[in-house]
Amino acid sequence: MSFYEIIATVSAHVMGVPFIILLIGTGLYFSIRTNFLQLRYLKDMIKMLFKGKSSSRGISSFQAFMLALSGRVGTGNIAGVATAIALGGPGAVFWMWITAFFGAGTAYVEAALGQIYKEEIDGHYRGGAAYFILKGLKIKPYAIAFAIVTILSLAVMLPGVQGNAIAIAFHNAFGMDNMLTAGLVAFLLGLIIFGGVKRIAHVAEIITPFMAAGYLIIAIIIIALNFQIIPDMFMLIVKSALGFHPVLGGIIGSAISMGVKRGLFSNEAGQGTAPHAAAAAHVSHPGSQGLVQAFSVYVDTLLVCSATAFIILATGMYRVYDGAGGAIVFDGGGLPADVVEYGPIFTQLGVDKHLPGFGAAFVALALFFFAFTTIMSYYFQAETNVYFLTRNRKRRVGLRAVNVLRILILAVTFFTSINEMQLAWNMADIGIGVMAWFNIIAVLLLQKPALKAFFDYERQRRKGIDDPVFNPTELGITGADEWTKPH
Repeated sequence: MSFYEIIATVSAHVMGVPFIILLIGTGLYFSIRTNFLQLRYLKDMIKMLFKGKSSSRGISSFQAFMLALSGRVGTGNIAGVATAIALGGPGAVFWMWITAFFGAGTAYVEAALGQIYKEEIDGHYRGGAAYFILKGLKIKPYAIAFAIVTILSLAVMLPGVQGNAIAIAFHNAFGMDNMLTAGLVAFLLGLIIFGGVKRIAHVAEIITPFMAAGYLIIAIIIIALNFQIIPDMFMLIVKSALGFHPVLGGIIGSAISMGVKRGLFSNEAGQGTAPHAAAAAHVSHPGSQGLVQAFSVYVDTLLVCSATAFIILATGMYRVYDGAGGAIVFDGGGLPADVVEYGPIFTQLGVDKHLPGFGAAFVALALFFFAFTTIMSYYFQAETNVYFLTRNRKRRVGLRAVNVLRILILAVTFFTSINEMQLAWNMADIGIGVMAWFNIIAVLLLQKPALKAFFDYERQRRKGIDDPVFNPTELGITGADEWTKPH
């Protein structure tokens, strides 16, 4: 068995049927326990984005939102959606929506836990699954294992798929050599990550809204030009998702699998990455940041991923493949016969169909910003776990470890950007799958303090308090030391 086959086999096992049940089941469970907060608190989610200001120790809610969104909005929103449609059919989009809706419940809980158990390290708030596992569950080996898994996943397994998609898109748009693209991405990334968490948050705050808004505007234009086929497009998505389409119904298993996999890769709800950004925020209550992070799942999948799906489906610039690699032919396919590679090219051709000479370059640039900020976010999250592992050592030990991490992620980003696309996706699936298994189990075990914080937030809002204040002692939550310190 070759290396490629081994990676593909491990990926299939890590993110198989048990994983899908765990991911969707956890989101459904927390949605029910919170009476579907993702619907009831939509107004609060938006309002909380602009509450609070940054401090010397923490970033603002908006910066935390953008930092998390920069991690969520990436290759998965363009190449990931195209890949899901190619391997799972249009029905995969429906299952991405389902993953996002229920995932918002999980996103709230993991983000709230990140806030509850955050620490101040080297003058900045730090937190994440490793922190709440140690302080909440008090299982040190579990916390260390998660930190190590997270560093390896974010620094080694995941950057390749982001850089690989940029390289493919740039080559298709500008004929640019993959090696040159990889070098450019690594160079620009180095300029930012050596500037520390504040610079990362500042760059994310500026780039993320700009890139998302521009992409959505183009998507709206294309959808408007194809307005008459929108009902048919939705019917195609739903029928193929539920097995009712006469041709695509036979791959319903692939639709569910690809929808959930690419949905998680894109919105990260349950993966354990967003709590790092959530913990860095300076807020008065964990509930507010939980709502902010739940909203970021909506923005990522229901807006940006849907925009890509509509561009591809409305223009017919896609092809669906069966398990053996052959193409499934059905009415509506408009992709040129000579296009054999799926991924960002599907989206580039979709935009180019209505905006000739513009699509390939625009999508390449959008993908560059999407993927670049995601790698930047990966670094921040990996750095947080390095500080977790070195927090009780001398300061210079932590700084040296961080510099090693910086060099590692730059090298990996460069070299994995020129790998084969499917290898990059399989490696990414292993990384996010292992992280999610560790994180979801911990979140389920720690649901009591998270739900206590939610019900406390809800109780204060019902009293008309605009900015609820968190007091862990009154709620009987132990280990939330940062909240009991005088500041």
